[in-house]
Amino acid sequence: MTSPTSPHHLPAGKAADGPYAVHVTPESAGWGYSGLRVLELAPGGSHTFDTGESEWIVLPLSGGCTVDCVDDIGHDRFELTGRADVFSGVSDFAYVPRDARTTVASAGGGRFALTGARCTRRLPARHGPASGVPVELRGTGNCSRQVNNFAAAGVFDCDRLIAVEVITPGGNWSSFPPHKHDEHRPGEESVLEEVYYFEFAAHGTTPGLGYQRVSPSGPGHDTDVLAEVRDGDVVLIPDGWHGPSMAVPGHHMYYLNVMAGPDDERAWLIRDHPDHAWIRSTWPEQPVDHRLPLYTAPERS
Repeated sequence: MTSPTSPHHLPAGKAADGPYAVHVTPESAGWGYSGLRVLELAPGGSHTFDTGESEWIVLPLSGGCTVDCVDDIGHDRFELTGRADVFSGVSDFAYVPRDARTTVASAGGGRFALTGARCTRRLPARHGPASGVPVELRGTGNCSRQVNNFAAAGVFDCDRLIAVEVITPGGNWSSFPPHKHDEHRPGEESVLEEVYYFEFAAHGTTPGLGYQRVSPSGPGHDTDVLAEVRDGDVVLIPDGWHGPSMAVPGHHMYYLNVMAGPDDERAWLIRDHPDHAWIRSTWPEQPVDHRLPLYTAPERS
């Protein structure tokens, strides 16, 4: 079992770089594909970056913004309404392709996640409306959680990037049963590197917290983390059984999952830990936590 100084647990600020509160690259993570940046903008602020060899989704965590994407095909502009925070509603988002220059600007300021993956195909820039985000309730009882599948495989077209948001009510466990996706098993399991980025609902002036477990899944897959996680923390999961993600009572937990990998098929295929897979058979006997959903996607206009 690792200490809180595990190289796979990045407490808030440890992965900061310039305008980014979080800046995880494939190089800094020690893998090949997945990346995450969290951009903080003051009111009236803007930031320009080159997408390089990666595709990106700009996802407001708080606040709204405009996204300008310029490449040799043309210029696209997207107005993102955004949201007050991750616990108040689904957000719209913008997809920007590789080999483009992108500017994120916000009149009111805010925080914006840039979820990225190295890719081969160059897809068109697009707006993802909040009304098109499937909100899924997964598990029951104290395993109940809400998943906002904004860039899940089969929901939104990307080359390699898969990204979802998970909200776990205070006192519940998510990412349970523990599961993995670190071996290529056609039709059964994908190889996906994964980033977890955390935020918590405060109680008054008391900040929230939670716990994240990752355990070795076999030879060569020896990631081992038991971390107390707080606002802005990141956990890197190159391999291993991951879960549970535990929210302490009284504080809802949010995490953003960013995944990508080398498999030809863009798919989230997982294997449950054999010691804990049985828990799924108990879910039909229990109701979904009455606190869920915290919110639903807005109706299509």
